[in-house]
Parts: sequence; C-alpha cells; structure tokens
Amino acid sequence: MEFEVLGPLQASDHETAVRLSPKLAGLLAALLCRPNVMVPGERLIDAVWGEKPPPSAVKSLQAYVHHLRQELRDPGRVERGAAGYRLIVRPGELDADRFEQAVGDGRHALAEGDPEPGVDLLRDALSLWRGPAFSGHEAMPLVREEAARLDQLRQTVMEERFEAELALGRHGGIIAELAALVAEYPFRERLRAQLMIAFYRLGRPTEALETFRRGREVLVGELGLEPGRELTRLEQAILNNDPSLDAPATVPRRRAAPGGGPAAEPAGVPVPAQLPPDIADFTGRADLMAALAERLAGAGPGTPGRTVAVTAIAGMGGVGKTALALHAAHAHADAFPDGSLYINLRGAEADPVDPAQALYGFLLALGVEGSAVPESVEQRSALFRSRLADRRVLVVLDNAASERQVRPLIPAGAACAVLITARTPLTGLEGARLIDLDVFDPPQAVELLARVAGAQRVAAEPETAEEIVRLCGRAPLAVRIAGARLAGRPQWTLDRLSRLLGDERRRLDVLAAGDLAVRASFALSYAGLAPATRRAFRLMGALEVTDVASWAAAALLDTTLDDAEQHIEALVDARLLDIAGTDTTGELRYRMHDLVRLFARERGEDEDAPEERLSALARVLGGWLWLAEQATEYIPGPCYATMHGPAPRWPLPTAHTAALLIDPMAWFDAESGHMATAVGHACALGLDELAWDLAGCLEKYFDVRGRFDDWRFTHESAIAACRAAGNVRGEAVLRRGMADLITWTTPQAPGDAMAGLFEQGQLVLNLFQSVGDRRGMADALVMRTWGLISRGALRAAGEEAEAALDLAESEDYLGGQARAYQVMAVAAYSDGKAGVAVTHLTRALELARLLGNSRFEATAMQFLGAAQCEAGQVEPGRDNLLNSLAMTRAIKDRYAEVFSLLYLARLHIRLGEPGALATAEAAADLSRTHGMNHHLADALGLVGEVLLEQGQVAQAVARLEESVRVWRTRGWPSFMIPVLRTLARAHRAAGDHAAARAALAEAAALTTHPAEAGAD
Repeated sequence: MEFEVLGPLQASDHETAVRLSPKLAGLLAALLCRPNVMVPGERLIDAVWGEKPPPSAVKSLQAYVHHLRQELRDPGRVERGAAGYRLIVRPGELDADRFEQAVGDGRHALAEGDPEPGVDLLRDALSLWRGPAFSGHEAMPLVREEAARLDQLRQTVMEERFEAELALGRHGGIIAELAALVAEYPFRERLRAQLMIAFYRLGRPTEALETFRRGREVLVGELGLEPGRELTRLEQAILNNDPSLDAPATVPRRRAAPGGGPAAEPAGVPVPAQLPPDIADFTGRADLMAALAERLAGAGPGTPGRTVAVTAIAGMGGVGKTALALHAAHAHADAFPDGSLYINLRGAEADPVDPAQALYGFLLALGVEGSAVPESVEQRSALFRSRLADRRVLVVLDNAASERQVRPLIPAGAACAVLITARTPLTGLEGARLIDLDVFDPPQAVELLARVAGAQRVAAEPETAEEIVRLCGRAPLAVRIAGARLAGRPQWTLDRLSRLLGDERRRLDVLAAGDLAVRASFALSYAGLAPATRRAFRLMGALEVTDVASWAAAALLDTTLDDAEQHIEALVDARLLDIAGTDTTGELRYRMHDLVRLFARERGEDEDAPEERLSALARVLGGWLWLAEQATEYIPGPCYATMHGPAPRWPLPTAHTAALLIDPMAWFDAESGHMATAVGHACALGLDELAWDLAGCLEKYFDVRGRFDDWRFTHESAIAACRAAGNVRGEAVLRRGMADLITWTTPQAPGDAMAGLFEQGQLVLNLFQSVGDRRGMADALVMRTWGLISRGALRAAGEEAEAALDLAESEDYLGGQARAYQVMAVAAYSDGKAGVAVTHLTRALELARLLGNSRFEATAMQFLGAAQCEAGQVEPGRDNLLNSLAMTRAIKDRYAEVFSLLYLARLHIRLGEPGALATAEAAADLSRTHGMNHHLADALGLVGEVLLEQGQVAQAVARLEESVRVWRTRGWPSFMIPVLRTLARAHRAAGDHAAARAALAEAAALTTHPAEAGAD
C-alpha cells in the first residue's frame, strides 16, 4: 500500500487508487496521523462524526473499521486494541515518513559539508508535496494538529533549501520559484530576504529594494507591523553595497549534533537548559554509564521505525538514581543541541506532579505562550510532541510516581531521548530500557567516602571506613552525608564517626531497610547542626515550594538576611540544602531534596509547636505579599480599584526590595509559580486573608502572561477558603477578578457561556454591598452591564452603565469611571449609536491616560477606533486601531490584539480593501490558538463573509457554520444574528434553500426573543 497525506488524502494498492467514502476517508486520515500507534476510539468517533456522534457511535465505528479493512484489501492493516485502533504502516508506505526521512538525510549532508547532495535531498523531499497536508480533512482536531506540524516543517525546509541554493551560487535558477512563494507567503520574512539576496547577487539591486518595499507595505498595511530587524538590516546592506552580501566561498554549515542527527533550531527558538548541576564527585557506576552512553548515542534519526530512546532507572530512595541520571545527562549534553528539559515529578510525595502541570512548564520552556497552552493533558502532550518532532532534546523525568504520570511527557521524535528515575520499576512503560539500581559495592562506597571526606583520611583508617559505609547501608546518599560530616569536621577521626553511627542502635536496623536507610544519614547530619540552624532546616521543610530565595529563610526565622544566609550556608555544607541556581532577578535559589524535606517535616512535627510553624509560614506568605503588592502596581491591567486586606506583611529591607523589584515582570516570572503554590498552602492552613490578598496580587501578571491555569487555581482555591471562613470582602475581590477569566476564556461547551455574567455581577454586587464598598459595587454594575449587552437588553444595559458611572464619580474612582464609559459606549454601539459611543470612548481614553494605565489605554483606543470607523470617521479610526494593535503587541496582550485585528478586518471589508481576508484569518488563528472563543466566532463570521463575496461558497459555508456553532455557546444574539443571515445567503448560493430557511428562522427567533429576561 501507499498512503499519501502531503496534499489531498490518497491510498493506493499497486497504483490502483482506493476509493473511500467521506467517513472512511476521515477515519483513515485520523489513523494516519498516528501510524502504528493505538488511537483512542473516542478520537476516531470525533473524526468520523464531529461534535454530534450518534448514540450507536461505538458500534458504528466498529462497522466503519471493518469496511476500511475491506477497502484496503488487507484485514490485518487495522488492529484493534483495548483502547482503540492502530493502522499498520510499513517503512516507505507513508509519504510523510519519506518526506521526514529525506529531510533528515538532506540536513545531515549539509551539516557534513556536502551541499549539492543535501540540496538535492531537500528538493526531493519537497517534491512529495501536492498541496496542504491532509487537504480536505483539516476540520478534525487530531488531523489539524498533525497537518499544521507538517505544513510548518515544509515551510522551514523550503527556506533551508533556498539558503543552501544561494550558498551554491544558484541565484538565477531559484528567482522565479522564490518570487512565487513570497507572493504565496507574504509574511514570511526569511523567504523575502532570500529573494532580495538573489536579486542583489544577480546585479538587480533595484528589484531587491522593491521586494523590501512591497514587503513593508504588506506588513504595515495588513498587520500594522514594521519589518523585522534582519530584513531592515538587509535593506541597509543592499543600499550600502555591503561586500558581506556577496556569495560565500563555501556552503554555510548547519549546526549538527556530534555524529550526525538533526541540526539545531534557527536562532530565536528557545533552547532550554534545565538540567540541575552535575555531581562533581560522582563515583562508580562505570558499567551503567557505558550502557547509558550507548543508549543516548542511539538517539537520533535513522532507519524508519526507530523510536525515542527511553531509559527508566529504578531503586530505593537515596540509592543514587538522580545522580546517575544527571551525570549521564551532563556527559552527553552536547549530543542534544536543541536543549534539555528537567522536572522533579515528586513521586515520593503524597501529591505527585500532575502530567498537565509538567507539560505546562515544558511548553513554556519551549517558547509556547501561556495563553496558547491547551486545556487537556492529551492536547498538551500532542503539542509537546509536535514541538519536539524534528528537534534533538534530552528529557529528564526525575522521581516519577507511575507509568501513567510519565507517558504524556515522552516525545515521539526519534531524535530525542528520555531518562526517568523512579522508586519502583516502571515495567509497564512500553519500549523503555529498565535499569534496577542497587547500592554500591563496598569498594565503590569507600571510594565515594574518600572523595567527599578526603583520600588521606580514609587511607589512614581503611577498616573504619569500611565500617562506616556498612553502617550507611552503602547507600550513596547516606555515604555522601557521612563524608560531608567528616569534611566539615577535620579534627574528627573516622573512628569517632563510626562510634556515633554505632550508638544509633535503632538506626542500624533502619540503615538496612530500604528507604529508611536514608533517614539515618539525614539524622546524622542534622545532629551536627547548631540549634538555630536545625530550626531553620525544620521550618524550610514545612514550605510546599520546590525552591526559595534566602529572604524566605529570614522570614521563617524572623531574622536578618545576613543571619539567615549563615544558616543556609551551614545547611548547604551539610548537604541538606542544594543551590538550585539563580532566578531571573539574579537571586540565588535553594532547593531541598524531596526526601530531605520529608525528614525535615518529621523533625518539625516532633520538635516545634504547631502554632510556631504556622506563624513562621505566615511570615513567608507575608513576605511574598509584601513584594507582590508593590510589584503588581507596575503591571498593566484592568482599571479595577486596588483592594487589599489586613493580612500581616513581612517587610524586607528597602535596598533588598528595590534590587528584587528593579524589573517587576522578571520578579513575577521568578516567583509566580511559587506564589501560586503558596496560595494553595495558605488555604490549607486556614490563612484566608493571606490567600485572597496574594491571589489578587497575582491577577494582573497571570492575565498579561496568559497563565490562565494558575489564575483559575489561585482564585478558586482562595474563594473556597474565604467562603469557609466567612470572608466576604476577600470573596468579592476575587470573584470580581475572575469575571474576565470566566467570561472570555471559558472552553467551548454546549450552553450559554455568557449567560452567567449578569448573575456573577449580581453576586459580586451583593458581596460588595454587604461590606459597604462602593467602588466594588461600581465594578459589579459594569459586570452586569456586559451581561445585559450580551443578551441584547440594550436599554437596561445603558441604565446599568449610567448607575455604575454615578457610583464611580461619587467615590472619585477614576478607574471605575473609565470602565463605565467603556461599557456605556459598547451598549450605544450595539444599539447603532456609533457617534454616542465615540463620545463615551473619547472620555474613557482620557481617563486611561490620566491613570497611566497603558493596557486600558490600548483597550479604549481600539474600541474608539472601531466606533469611529462605524461613525464614518475612517482615517482617525484606522489610526487608533493600528496604534492599539502596536501597543497590545508590545505588552503581549493577545486578547486585545485580536480585537484590533477584527475591527481592522471589518474596515477592510467595508472599504473593499484587499487585506480583509488575511486580517480576519489572522484573528481567527490567534483566537483558536489562545482559546478565545468569543473572538473566534466573530473572526470566523468575517472570514465567511469575505469568502462568500469572493465566490468561494463551500469554504464560506464551512466557516460560517463553525462561527454559528461557537456563538451558540456564547449567548450573544447581536453578534449571532448577522452571521446567521450571512449563512443563509451562503446556503442559497450553494443551492441549499432548506438550510437557508433554517438559518433565517433561527435569526428571526433571536430577533424576536433576544433574551429570556431583561430584554428591551
């Protein structure tokens, strides 16, 4: 069989095409996205029937699989398993596999200095394409994901091929092809730069500069962006006849991994380097290091069918699993030029890391914005694998809990490798090489002791050294700690340490009993600490976060930073604390091993009073709140009234605070994850005031960064704590902050996602009324106004907005006034009163500038631009939309960016300008990527409208139907009605008059009954 997906889906047997019905073709496409991999039945049902599968879908799927086997004339082609079905694809049968194999070979040839064969291989790979990948099946989520990956790879390979062709001096031969591709992909600046270089090297600098000018017009006119730095530099180089533009004497070499393999990503793509420090005095394990070297060297592209190299190291706590994995990872880091990823999965703790959380961190490290991370673990895993599909990355999964935890974290690309450590053997992990790690043999244990404590001391008392390692159970971690005790006490003899160990009779039994062996070593090290340092150790163990800065220890002890750092250094020397590196502010971070933390907590429970531990933890939380309260003032956000509670702060010294907060966003980048964890810890401790205030301080940062997972977790946790404690003010503030999150980022689902906004506003209003906070009441009225607008109750919305304005003015609350004017404008705009909206928005913009709130300034500016365009003030409106677009992109506010694009698209449509379709599609793509379903529905409606005007009726119907489906989940009749009417026109154009009548009937029903309650 031959399967072709690089274009329209095709299957053939000995040159005879297999004819498939649409549903069978969809089923085959879904299976070909994961060849030789079991695809869950529910994913296949979604591929065949979409959102509304029949009740008999499971049985019907079995029937379709049977028919597919018949059409493929090979009953064994589709295998059934417990979870789903797998399509068997043999080497060379799938054109996508042949494409990726040829790309790998071509890149390898270029890296090895063989440019002509390399170019030929890349050209051959590209010749396999017949159109967009999986053309005709892109609507299915599973297929869309794989198609996007392949299409992106194709574009990258095209650019690599032209780069090599230019280096070979083949400028004339590629001019026509480059020009056609630049016309097809006008926003890809690398292609445009290659065309400019080709023109220049052919002695046609005028055409090179004209290519730049046309590109700038496209970028500025359609996206509001200036060309990138590289393109601008190239223009200047051409103007200056820069000799560096002349053809190089040799082909530029693409950086490759030692021994071949895929090359590193282009500049600008993040190359994570997350490995913790190597173990300087690593000892023994030579046979295992050799086995791991062979395993890691085997990672990389090769024959078809090669899979990612996965190695799982298992053994008891303290046996050296992490040390072995990290030493091997560092030894072979150069073999993975695209970076390394690391995470401690906390398998030894009661609450291991959720795979979705781990994937969230990995995707951020790989350059995915927080708002672009999908909701489900399956979607995150798919995006993770797509990101690593053609990269060579080493993934270290430390302290895993189970096979189920790590499966989503394993990439699929053969160029990657995975090292896993776990206490129990992961025997159920498919395709993994398992290593069962035991304790050292006596000579290795003594060697480690000598390396840590000093070779001369150990040589002077060899028999005692053997006794020490025996008492340590030859567990590497226990031996290391014993050696550290000796190293820190040069006046001690080995015999003294041996006798100390021997006095611990119960500990001798523990040392021989698996994980408990490590506890004795911890206790031995702990016994040598000063009393105040022991207390610092116990209190640091009570923290839930993975690592901390030194000020946290000072807060725990309620002492000075200098004093706290002395205790920290003592703990580092005793190997009870590790230096984890520096954060984005340059501050040193300290980390406890998970088993050490468990031991510290045990000691704390035995030695410290519960109220003492609670007071210490409250001080640390108060320190975070002290810093966050100041940092959040410099983060752009909504014009909400700043509200804080009476929770005690733990102030840091002024100079230290200033140094930490010199870049507030960088400080939030370093601490936000820890503070999110701290909010949950505060809730568990019953510290509701600290919990809600800290969560509120994180709100604007999470909003700007698109960290919706963390935002939802902190607010929902703190709201629950406030409700349990009867803390009305805290609940009110956080529910106000949750409004935008609930309204605009709710995942698409059946029902009315906007329906609850009015009710949420009413709840917040009641809460603020009960505590007498009139500024909060004004904010709640604005929330209710949005809910009324979404229902089409415009008169009631206008009255509600005026009431909000009156309240805000009575309190001299400028932010509330700005928000009230904005929502008054939206109500007027929705009622067809664009001129009134312009007046209100002009005032909102003035207030935003008076407040110095750049984010709300951009929002007011884009709303004003939209209203001006509708009111006939086209050029001022266009300027405001373009300016707001630049501002939103500067602060990476994707939601506001899409809004500007939507209204620029409307302007293009209204004026008949050519950029309408590209701008609307850009808005739709961003909306889909970042989970903004309101904007997605709006953008799809605009795309459908333009396609219909262009005569692309089938494509228009598809986009408009998807827009209506999404609008049905949003509950916004004023937006949905015009889309339904456009859809009716599209159905009529397609000859489907019954569907057209149905669309008009639905629009008429919404027009007659725009809302169940509160409508005009």
